[in-house]
Amino acid sequence: MRSNVKTRAYMVGLAAIFACGVATAQDVFIVTYKGAGGSQITASQLRDIFIGTRSRFDDGTRAIPVILKGGPAHEVFLHKHIGDSPDEFRTRWRKALFTGQGAMLKEFSSEAALLDYIAVTPGAIGYVSRINQDSVKVLTISP
Repeated sequence: MRSNVKTRAYMVGLAAIFACGVATAQDVFIVTYKGAGGSQITASQLRDIFIGTRSRFDDGTRAIPVILKGGPAHEVFLHKHIGDSPDEFRTRWRKALFTGQGAMLKEFSSEAALLDYIAVTPGAIGYVSRINQDSVKVLTISP
């Protein structure tokens, strides 16, 4: 009985630590090419672009989603905006690639490299944990 209580307390403690980590995880900024037409995107449009079921913005511009190779910003973006884990997201895109319905997304090792690419690529859209330059446009997400 006593070990059962200890085990339960241990599990509750782990859950609390995990919950605190998720709760304090920062949000990400959705960024696009500065010359893009709009300043808003809906949550469903954003998700559809990044899962490959939408290839254009409302103004007709081709959407080019780009991602980070990993890290906290990548995980926060996938969890909050796509609803996937990194493995689920990777599997989704590999399936699209192997069935001829898509190509792998361009990945970047750093937020700086991702921002540099978006700054010069019309239609590019991605995410970062912080913005310290004005060479890209930050999009507002509407419901």
